[in-house]
Formats: sequence, structure tokens, C-alpha cells
Amino acid sequence: MADTSDFRNGLIIKFKSDLYTMIEFQHVKPGKGGAFVRTMLKNMRTGKVLDNTFRSGESVEVVRVERKKYQYLYKDSTGLVLMDNDTFEQITVPQEIFGDQANYLKESEEVELLHDDEDKIITAEIPIFVNLEVKETEPGFKGDTATNTLKPAIMETGVTVNVPLFVNEGEVIKIDTRKGQYVERVKN
Repeated sequence: MADTSDFRNGLIIKFKSDLYTMIEFQHVKPGKGGAFVRTMLKNMRTGKVLDNTFRSGESVEVVRVERKKYQYLYKDSTGLVLMDNDTFEQITVPQEIFGDQANYLKESEEVELLHDDEDKIITAEIPIFVNLEVKETEPGFKGDTATNTLKPAIMETGVTVNVPLFVNEGEVIKIDTRKGQYVERVKN
């Protein structure tokens, strides 16, 4: 068990029978009354963020987690097959753990899994930016850079991303996987 003096950003705690990561915390000592700690906690499973206030010195249950790097190999009917970068052991992870972000993964991409004490997978993290090739989109025209008009483009992994009008088939673009948005063209 830990108390509020052990709080730090990124700390994972068990709160309301679920796992939360601490996004932000602030110790407050008002002129009247006891000190307290204001926190922003993010649910590890749902991603919802909630504000909570702990009394100073209140005990919390800290969860020990281990981050491990894996290489994405392929997707099959049971989930995503990953290879441990250290032991070369293959594991199958249900696609629900990755959510919609699995659509941005291409073979040999590196991902991180968070394991708890019982070696159960808590969450999966893919790279924030990925480079994908445009497989199908309407043709672009020179000079279509003045407006912020977007068009749909199907990427090599099958995911559809809105891109500017000047992007053509066969080009490689950088995508922000958190928002699913076009960032820039990648120069070959």
C-alpha cells in the first residue's frame, strides 16, 4: 500500500475495483482544513478520465506493471499474433485489447503491452505515428493545396483516413494513430 505522498504521473492504482493511471496530481493545502490531493485518473480499460480528490495521507493500492515490447506479425481469426522481442515466443492477443488502433498496424511494427503481477495483459500501445502507403484514393491535382478540403483514402492496412486533395495513390503518409488523422507526406 502507498499513500498520497507517493503519487506521481504515470502511477497505476486500483481504484473503485478498476485500474487507473494517474495523469495529473496537485497537492493542495488550504488555509482552513486539512490538506488534500486533486488528481486526474484515466481508466486503463475504457479510457475515460475522472477527477478525484484524496485526503492527504490516504492509502491507495499501487499496481505493479511491466512494459514489454513485441513485434506485430499478423492477424488471424483469434486475434493479433505478436512475437516477444527477447524470447522470440509468439502470443495471440485479442483484437479488443488494441481496439480501433489495430487497424493502423502493419507487419513487423513494434507494440508495447502492459502486464500486471499475474502476467495478465492490461493494455496495448502502438506507436503514436505510423507511415502507411495510400492504396486507393481519387486522383489529386496540382494546385489543390490552398483549401483545407479532405478526401477519403484507403491505406495499405485497409483503414480509411481523410487526406488533403493533393495526396495520390502510391504515396506514403504519416498518420497520428491517436486521432486517425493525416499529418504529412513522407519523402522517399
